[in-house]
Amino acid sequence: MKSGVFTHREESMLISDLRPDDAPTIEQAAALLVAGFRRHWPHAWPNHATALAEVHAALEPDKVCRIAHDPTGTLLGWIAGNPQYAGHVWELHPLVVRPEHQGHGIGRALVRDLEAQVSARGGITIMLGSDDEDQMTSLGGIDLYSDVFTHLTTIRNLRGHPYDFYQKCGFVIVGVIPDANGPGKPDILMAKRVSQ
Repeated sequence: MKSGVFTHREESMLISDLRPDDAPTIEQAAALLVAGFRRHWPHAWPNHATALAEVHAALEPDKVCRIAHDPTGTLLGWIAGNPQYAGHVWELHPLVVRPEHQGHGIGRALVRDLEAQVSARGGITIMLGSDDEDQMTSLGGIDLYSDVFTHLTTIRNLRGHPYDFYQKCGFVIVGVIPDANGPGKPDILMAKRVSQ
């Protein structure tokens, strides 16, 4: 699929497909998953082997796997999507940006690029789940079943949960799965229409 050159706050970067034969970048992508999720979700990809399996899964046929790298070839971040609902809906999973480059527009550029990729494939909606396992939002650590809709409409970000980032990218909260990761550890469901 098409590549593009984008400018983020620090420098130019290129967004392109991650190729299944690009072993060095695949290794970088796996290392980035471990590093990028270490702080808040260390069990997501606890080691290089689990992260490498995730990268290879993202490279399966009919999926989208895009990388952002600087002019020297250093991987800055990557994003993947896989089709659901006969290709009408795509799941964004995962998105990771090198920790020292977060907050500089790389994640947003990758999300915009995935939106274009999905739209070009006839997709209508992108969805994602954003877990709250450490009480980073007002939905964590409580029994959501008592009044799911009120809790959703009054959600607050307590400690830098990424749902704010996705809202800034145009995603809306469409639901929650209470106890998805254990009691009081919900998965916040978000979606965005990318084509009519």
